[in-house]
Amino acid sequence: MEAADYLAEKGVKAGVLDVHTIKPLDVDAIARVARDTGALVTAEEHSVIGGLGGAVAEALVENCPVPLKRVGIMDKFGTSGSPDELLEKYGLTSGFIARAVEEVIARKR
Repeated sequence: MEAADYLAEKGVKAGVLDVHTIKPLDVDAIARVARDTGALVTAEEHSVIGGLGGAVAEALVENCPVPLKRVGIMDKFGTSGSPDELLEKYGLTSGFIARAVEEVIARKR
């Protein structure tokens, strides 16, 4: 939500879709948002492989291929630290998410 608010201040309208379950995944909602926006960013405090990012990538390939940027833990083991330290370390802050949105928008053009 913070990333969407930040982007709104810059004139970028970013929607937020709450994907509260990966299984079952609401493929219809994801495809609808993909068609409406032309690009998607997933953000999760989890591995993007086998997580939300991977599931959304699969749904997009089969239903509505658009540029996708996955924000989350890449293929590496996690470490310990305070929540704020870990969000920063793994690129999960609202600033990182906002930059991911800007990158995926640029890929649409």
